[in-house]
Amino acid sequence: MRVALDAAAAEHAVFPLRPRSKKPAIVEWEASATTDPDQIRQWWLQGPQNVGIACGPSGLLVVDLDTPHYSHAVEADEPQGGREMLAALAAAAGEAFPDHTYTVATPTGGQHLYFAAPPELELRCTVGRLGRWIDTRGAGGYVVAAGSVRPEGRYRLHRDALIAPLPQWIIEALTPHPAVESTGLRLPPERAAAYVAAVVRGEADAVARAVTGQRHHTLLRAAGALGRLVGGQELDYAAAENTLRHAVEGHLGRDGFTPDEADTTIRAGLAWGIQRPRHITDTHHRPAQD
Repeated sequence: MRVALDAAAAEHAVFPLRPRSKKPAIVEWEASATTDPDQIRQWWLQGPQNVGIACGPSGLLVVDLDTPHYSHAVEADEPQGGREMLAALAAAAGEAFPDHTYTVATPTGGQHLYFAAPPELELRCTVGRLGRWIDTRGAGGYVVAAGSVRPEGRYRLHRDALIAPLPQWIIEALTPHPAVESTGLRLPPERAAAYVAAVVRGEADAVARAVTGQRHHTLLRAAGALGRLVGGQELDYAAAENTLRHAVEGHLGRDGFTPDEADTTIRAGLAWGIQRPRHITDTHHRPAQD
């Protein structure tokens, strides 16, 4: 093979990509992907190729962290790319940044984090489901292996580590939600509205009363809780955001807590919660007739 395929990639089902490209060199690439050294050798005897790894047959879920293109406007207080967005989402979930796994640096400044997909669940490719600048490659998708070359540069090994299991919080965020939930709290519209209002007041009060050292975590947790209500269409996004901004006002400028940090935390927490919708209102409830 003209492109060096490192040991971690070589354990998985591979297929040829066109030279200096991300496009498959064969039509049925997913069905043809293999670990058979004889077949791989035959492919690469035809000339230099890049290396594609079929994620589904390889049991992989790869998190693709992009960097903003110059043509994409990014506000100063927004995450400045996929890595920062994933860090914010991990913090919102109360988890560490998941960089403890095999990682490839892409030619355009991004990263591919390789994880072992859960065997009991088929996770397919997503675009932006986890957050802006974050895609995933799973069943039905592929990634370009380290050592491959494009006009922009080379895919390089960034962290030579064992491929870690996909973190549970990412599994939950990527798992499709059922169209109809069979369990959970269900209240008539009037009672549901009162319940949601009480949740909003409680979270806002917790943020306002948070002490130094707990403010960031408290705001993340509150934003996540309200984001779940937004995702379940129980609460308007603007109302949730405005409530949190008002609640955190008393902390701004104290002990280094900046408006930018507050805004980023709120947006990350809301994004995390929206991916985990919480439904309160019984949509089948009919008001009593007069």
